[in-house]
Amino acid sequence: MGHDDRRFVEPWGNDRVDVEIYVDDAIRKQGESGGVDGVGVGGQNCGMAILVFQHEPMEHAAQLGDVLTKHGHTLRVVRFYDGGQVPNDLDDVDGLVIMGGNMNVDETEKHPYLLPEMAFIKRVHEANKPVIGVCLGAQLIAVALGGEVGPMDKVEIGFKPIKQSFFGTIDTIYAGIPWDHIQFHWHGQEVKKTPPGGTPLPLTGSAGCKVQSFKVGMTTYGFQYHFEYDRAELEEMFTDSFIREHVTVEELRAQVDQHYENYRRLGDRLCERLAMCLFPVSRRVRSSA
Repeated sequence: MGHDDRRFVEPWGNDRVDVEIYVDDAIRKQGESGGVDGVGVGGQNCGMAILVFQHEPMEHAAQLGDVLTKHGHTLRVVRFYDGGQVPNDLDDVDGLVIMGGNMNVDETEKHPYLLPEMAFIKRVHEANKPVIGVCLGAQLIAVALGGEVGPMDKVEIGFKPIKQSFFGTIDTIYAGIPWDHIQFHWHGQEVKKTPPGGTPLPLTGSAGCKVQSFKVGMTTYGFQYHFEYDRAELEEMFTDSFIREHVTVEELRAQVDQHYENYRRLGDRLCERLAMCLFPVSRRVRSSA
């Protein structure tokens, strides 16, 4: 995606500071120390205020964040790995995006922010605000809302096919996306039981993981697979020790060469559908009125 050279406003904190920076560079720099915490377009009424929970430096909102900012929304990033804290209330929170991480949902003693994070996810969901979770984020949604997560029989890493259930084929976020297609996977835990209040079956599944995506209520979605990476971000994952325990860098690079073009095309389409369906213009106008 090309850069979008516009001015952004940091609306959080005591002072309002104009930051001149590229949209997509800002999103990628969310994982760097000293990066901006709020990125949006156009000034004070720049769309909806979306909170992003980030657990690892390289697990940022990536292409999903890029699309959301280009739709005029503002992202506020809470970096738990850098001492970030869960907000006390839902003020200035119109929606929530929860990214991935190497920790498991039950490692609450090692990562004490997980319990308040899950409590906050439940509050946002019950307030009927949009919630999107990716990989660990999806697992946190599942547990927070009454589902179950546990270890897989075999880890799932690399580009592998997923298949939409009937409920996936009729969900608006999957409009224009093939019922069977390839996605990128990187996980050893999975959702064993989806939360109550969702569709009778998950939206998508795979041979190794029955719950690849699910929906709870009208505006809460969990995605076990990663649809948000660009090529550079995928190659950054090659350095992760968990991945290298199960697949060689050469194998992964060959998969990226084979699948990336179609993966990114469908991933961008899903990002656009999520932006339009969960954060539509009509809701943006009402929230800024």
